[in-house]
Amino acid sequence: MTTPLDRTAVGGTAPDVRMVHLGLGAFHRSHQAWYTAKAGDGWGIAAYTGRRPDAAHLLAAQDGVYTLVERGAASDRCEPIGSIVRAVPGDDVEDFAATVADPAVAVLTMTITEAGHRLTPQGEPDFDDPETAADLRMLRDATGLPRTALGRVLYGLDRRRRDGAPPIAVVPCDNLPGNGETVRRALTGLAEAALPALAAALPDLASFVSTSVDRITPRTAKADLDLVRRATGRSDRTPVVAEPFSDWVLSGEFPSGRPAWERAGARFSADIAPWEARKLWLLNGAHSLLAASGTLRGHATVAEAVADPVCRNQVEALWDEAVRHLPDLGLQEYRGALLERFANPRIEHRLAQIAEDADTKLRMRIAPVARLEREAGRSAAACATALAAWSRATGGWLDDLAPDLAADPVFRTAYADAAETLTRPTTQESHR
Repeated sequence: MTTPLDRTAVGGTAPDVRMVHLGLGAFHRSHQAWYTAKAGDGWGIAAYTGRRPDAAHLLAAQDGVYTLVERGAASDRCEPIGSIVRAVPGDDVEDFAATVADPAVAVLTMTITEAGHRLTPQGEPDFDDPETAADLRMLRDATGLPRTALGRVLYGLDRRRRDGAPPIAVVPCDNLPGNGETVRRALTGLAEAALPALAAALPDLASFVSTSVDRITPRTAKADLDLVRRATGRSDRTPVVAEPFSDWVLSGEFPSGRPAWERAGARFSADIAPWEARKLWLLNGAHSLLAASGTLRGHATVAEAVADPVCRNQVEALWDEAVRHLPDLGLQEYRGALLERFANPRIEHRLAQIAEDADTKLRMRIAPVARLEREAGRSAAACATALAAWSRATGGWLDDLAPDLAADPVFRTAYADAAETLTRPTTQESHR
């Protein structure tokens, strides 16, 4: 017999809301909400979905409590997490703004996809984007509520300004390079276009914290609901599965306080850039390569693809190029740990999931390394292989993704050579 999961599983008492999160989904629950729960110092989260309300409805029915399944190579560990106090559909923009403006709230975290920021390839607000333009008109003329993620954040911060609440820390938890500074620049540009009073107040109203986040979190399957029921005796309609490994590096100020995330292993650094590059170029870069090359070779998951010697050699070559441009942050150990994590057969991280918004991701994960390699006088052949695989898998054009690399004769040759190789079987395969 099973009982429904609710707050009694985590002690019965909900902590006060001190944090707001935008982008309620599996990764937020496996990462920031987990770190906040493990900090153990009573910070509750009001979490809002991006647009679809499903996750909020399911979680609200369980008092915000869910099961985190840490999936190792041999076994699972189930743990109830209770740091999310309120789960709200993202289209309730007034509720979101009121919570952001609450003086008791000190931190606003966000998990927004790279494409969801609606920025140009140069990292600036895309004023030609129809939804961004519509939001700016509504904010400027006070004729409606914004729909984009950054539009909603802007609306909430303006409410906080008008209510005279103390400063808040804005903490993007995504894979944008320099995400804190990028979001600060984007919000400033949007505010200058629609809310000049907010633009003037923003430096004193909000700090922007850059982060590097890391925890492989595949989509939950129906079988996981059955597993949780058997393991815990509780019925959880929305558990989260994640690998045991997690990492979080933060750089910036928290003017009104924060949870003691370091108790759960988070690190604080004066310079986020090398940590961020290590994660983007090694973990995320390899994921994007495998999503393309692995799919071309008939694989469906990261574990299947990295077990293929051809794909694994491509990953190692990509890493060889990337580490030439990184300081020593335990890179050999990190590479070894990544291979173990990728090979975990019980983490079903599907290549199709990774491949979403691939062109935006490759601009940040692969193209920067290719440019550094070319500046050093090398061909960037491994990066060229990643981009050629993407092109073969999706029909995308190098000229659209990275015009400067497409115009570079050396890189273009490496890209063409890789594309030809991707269509040929290996020597071993040709003799099967």
